[in-house]
Amino acid sequence: MMGALADPMAARDHARAMAGTVVEAMPQVPPVAVDLPTDVPAEDLLWEETIAAGGYATRRLARGSRLRLIDLEGDACASVLIYNAEMPSERLNVADTVKVQWNAYLGAGKLLLSDMGRVLMSILADEAGTHDAFCGTSNAATNQAKYGEGRNSGAFPNGRDRLVLGSAKHGLQRRDVHPCVNLFKGTRIEADGTITPLIGPYEAGRSMVLRAEMDVIVVIANCPHVLDPRAQWTVTPLRVSAWRGAVTPETDAIRSATPEGLRAFLNVEDYFRR
Repeated sequence: MMGALADPMAARDHARAMAGTVVEAMPQVPPVAVDLPTDVPAEDLLWEETIAAGGYATRRLARGSRLRLIDLEGDACASVLIYNAEMPSERLNVADTVKVQWNAYLGAGKLLLSDMGRVLMSILADEAGTHDAFCGTSNAATNQAKYGEGRNSGAFPNGRDRLVLGSAKHGLQRRDVHPCVNLFKGTRIEADGTITPLIGPYEAGRSMVLRAEMDVIVVIANCPHVLDPRAQWTVTPLRVSAWRGAVTPETDAIRSATPEGLRAFLNVEDYFRR
């Protein structure tokens, strides 16, 4: 086969023969999903993709869009970065997300805050309850030490390099890859300060839904959690869907749940008032 592909015309024919090939881990263009909420028209679907073990994906989403993540087999780890799409120097600040809400454990009703005091996304629904705002993601050095291989092109890709690839699609660089949150894999802080990883595997099909409160760039890497205690590099596919949705109204329960959260929403509304 390699000899045949050395001929440009044979390589072209081979490439064209692959047209229409469908594999599980790929974006669907145009997006199609049979399990959208009943109030979401099919034409409002923006993004449908399955992220392979060790894969990554990214998309720009408009304010009001809903983002659904599904842990298909119970062992996915979604390391997530979020940027203000209009001004990517504004991005998810995990420390402020924890500090401002007086709570280090993410779940339904919690906010993902930027370094400028605005809400980038809010969590509308959460069937998992195992998330991590402490540890960040793996890198080449941690994977090399644990699995004997940490290169982006190797057998055991790391989360940070995958996030670099996703961010680069929006003109961002390695220095722009900031601390992330990990969804579906959690941590618990013990009384003595010890971090206990909550890795599972868990029941297949757990899902969560986030709402974009600004125009955002979302980057997701699906690599094992940096504190995964298993000796083998282990992670399973993650499904991503996104659809159009209404901008958060003033009567929204999450918006007014706490004084700190309300201020962050007001900061968003002031931003869009320009």
